[in-house]
Amino acid sequence: MNMGMDAMAKSMLRSAAAVVAIGMLGLVACSSKPGVRAPVEDIGHTKHASAPRVTEAPKGTPAPAAPVSTAIVDPNSGKPGYYTVKQGDTLIKIGLESGQSYREIARWNALENPNRIEIGQALRVVPPEEAVVAKPVAPAKVSSTALPPANVASAPAKAASAPASTTTPAVSASEDDIAFAWPAKGEILDGFDESKNRKGLDIGGSNGDAVLAAADGKVVYADAGLRGYGKLIIIKHNSQFLTAYAHNQTLLVKEDQAVKKGQKIAEMGNTDSDRTKLHFEVRKQGKPVDPSKYLPAR
Repeated sequence: MNMGMDAMAKSMLRSAAAVVAIGMLGLVACSSKPGVRAPVEDIGHTKHASAPRVTEAPKGTPAPAAPVSTAIVDPNSGKPGYYTVKQGDTLIKIGLESGQSYREIARWNALENPNRIEIGQALRVVPPEEAVVAKPVAPAKVSSTALPPANVASAPAKAASAPASTTTPAVSASEDDIAFAWPAKGEILDGFDESKNRKGLDIGGSNGDAVLAAADGKVVYADAGLRGYGKLIIIKHNSQFLTAYAHNQTLLVKEDQAVKKGQKIAEMGNTDSDRTKLHFEVRKQGKPVDPSKYLPAR
């Protein structure tokens, strides 16, 4: 009897334990909210972490706007006498390509800092036009002298004035007639080739060889601020022509200095170049032209 009761008690205890276990599992399941995951600590074993889900935007959602360009729109852009700044431009480069001194361009455009120009900005690259003041025209005087009677012969006409001289006044030499001289004595390494973007002549030599001014003029740049040219000198000869002398080792002249044809202005070098040479350009109104067409035959 006692043994039967003991067996029955054990059976009841097992049933109760099973009920408790099932209840606890139910509570755990109910406490877990769908879609909420426990935080994962990243310790370098990311292969055990599940990939993040990509949530698609609802249909009809507008696409994000494209980035807004920082370039400005200048009302003078495209007008004659203006240059519109592009990516990578500097005032020195603009001066070389427009045939002007970068300092003059800065002055014409009232630039307080020549190093600060903006893409899209239109810069005046020709001298400002001088205002023309119209002079008042004096009214013609009316003679009060009575006209002679119609039947009275008029006084003999004065002798005809002497014919105008056919002699043409002397004309100043054309600005195209500059007699350029060779800026260095070395051999020609590379010639001008517009199709290959060769903007001048490459003249070989040794470090320290003399670099000479090709004609009289004024130094408008002498520094190393233009990429690809190294230590550079730019000379303005007149309103048409500039010459450029690049890759120098030493510069012997300064900006605003007047120079004479054949004057030593620099020493040849290899700054910003893979070898010692002089890169020489002739520019007419800022456009590179073939220097060999302007230099005397050797």
